[in-house]
Amino acid sequence: MLVLGFDPGIATVGFGAVSCEKGSLSLIQYGVITTPAGLPLSERLDQIFEDATQLIDLFKPDEIAIEELFFNTNITTGISVAHGRGVLLLACRRAGVPIREYTPLQVKQSVVGYGRAEKRQVQDMVKRLLKMETVPKPDDAADALAIAICHARAATSLIYKDWGNNTCSTT
Repeated sequence: MLVLGFDPGIATVGFGAVSCEKGSLSLIQYGVITTPAGLPLSERLDQIFEDATQLIDLFKPDEIAIEELFFNTNITTGISVAHGRGVLLLACRRAGVPIREYTPLQVKQSVVGYGRAEKRQVQDMVKRLLKMETVPKPDDAADALAIAICHARAATSLIYKDWGNNTCSTT
């Protein structure tokens, strides 16, 4: 199974592709989609949509995992990230690939074993699980890999057969 993970944003969208065969994870590729700060929001969203569509066409994932939004203190940032997340969901939906959503707590629990793990711990586990020499950079790409790992682990677990209806709320 090939899983493409997305960490939503506006300035930077992380992506990570992992393969999971017989419980063994392997790295395919990771990186970021970036948009220039000076562009109008509509142009940034268009660029995210186009780049996400190209990534989906390139990797041909079996499923896509995307992080649910978590609003902390900065609601303005949260709203712009929500715009980017919406565009990612649209690109996935248009491609006809099943979408799965995970909260940050679920991702940390799956990757580290502790839902309140620190970012550094998640990044180190991503490195270890994917047998990488260094922690993936930038942070958004590492987060996207963690999201993909979370879904790969969930989708290959025995309980997933019963729980597998964790589909995107937009489908």
